[in-house]
Amino acid sequence: MIRDPETLNLLLDGVSRFVRERLVPNEALVAETDEIPADIVAEMRELGLFGLSIPEQYGGLNLTMEEEVRVAFEIAKTSPAFRSLIGTNNGIGSQGIVIDGTEEQKQRYLPRLAAGEIIGSFALTEPGSGSDAASLKTTAVRDGDFYVLNGTKRFITNAPEASIFTVMARTDPQKKGADAISAFIVEAGTPGLSLGKIDKKMGQKGAHTCDVIFENCRVPAANVIGGLEGVGFKTAMKVLDKGRLHIAAVCVGAAERMLDDALRYAMERVQFGKPIAEFQLIQAMLADSKAEIYAARSMVLDAARRRDAGEDVSTEASCCKLFASEMCGRVADRSVQIHGGAGYIAEYAAERFYRDVRLFRIYEGTSQIQQLVIARNMIRAAA
Repeated sequence: MIRDPETLNLLLDGVSRFVRERLVPNEALVAETDEIPADIVAEMRELGLFGLSIPEQYGGLNLTMEEEVRVAFEIAKTSPAFRSLIGTNNGIGSQGIVIDGTEEQKQRYLPRLAAGEIIGSFALTEPGSGSDAASLKTTAVRDGDFYVLNGTKRFITNAPEASIFTVMARTDPQKKGADAISAFIVEAGTPGLSLGKIDKKMGQKGAHTCDVIFENCRVPAANVIGGLEGVGFKTAMKVLDKGRLHIAAVCVGAAERMLDDALRYAMERVQFGKPIAEFQLIQAMLADSKAEIYAARSMVLDAARRRDAGEDVSTEASCCKLFASEMCGRVADRSVQIHGGAGYIAEYAAERFYRDVRLFRIYEGTSQIQQLVIARNMIRAAA
């Protein structure tokens, strides 16, 4: 669903120009320093990138799913670290509040998230629960007008920069399933909340993760999202389809960037007296990449339109995430191969992207989890 093509095209042109003129030239700096420059973060705020999917009444752009994935196609054509900074504000860090939050919670947090005044972070994964998220062990025990949280969260994106955390914790120790899990808004600086050291990752320098530790952390009962216990995990599941479609779109954008770089190199690099782009085996890698990117882009746009139309796209979203992330990995591998020895050297973006995009097949549900979701939905529908 595109509400106003002219307005959307202006936004896409602005984002594309910002990526081309400001973000791409700073990729190497971010990779070297492991930090996004403050002036670039300020420009991202001015462009409204922190509030893409937040409703207009709270200061956001309220993009439809199709509009959002089209923006993601563009912003993903540079280092994933830039998108990661704004991702949680637009994704599950805000959408839980948008969908199930009380009006008071929306008024208090959404305008500041949309403006980029505060950074959101989503704390679900734990040392012992990743793909099996419903088995999380962090507890939240009611004590008057507060809940006392204890537990550790792991690999939490944006945690070092976060002002608020959406935290999943078990409020009913007698139950083992998802029905015992509630969602809390926990502000940074709350006594009992501390952070572990920043993780040293394979790639995505500039996008930070670390442990988030709760030790007798007292959180106001008013900060339970929606004011209800036991529905936190359901809240998270409601926005998973959206998150998976967004990441699938990011995979498409990143793959397009890698293919552009590989094609340019192949046309410039001369061997045996002619550009290597004239060799059929190089052409095969270019063609396979182009075809797979086109297929993934078409899938993402179709699923986005279906979601905007009100359809249940659980299966389609998982299909998109599975295919697009695996496709992106194959394109990254071919890009390095086309670059040859240069593709293994950090001077070229191919080397960095090869490491950066590896994460896409893991977070927002691994490829194997997507396979399970797709198959189980198929079996359920057939029954």
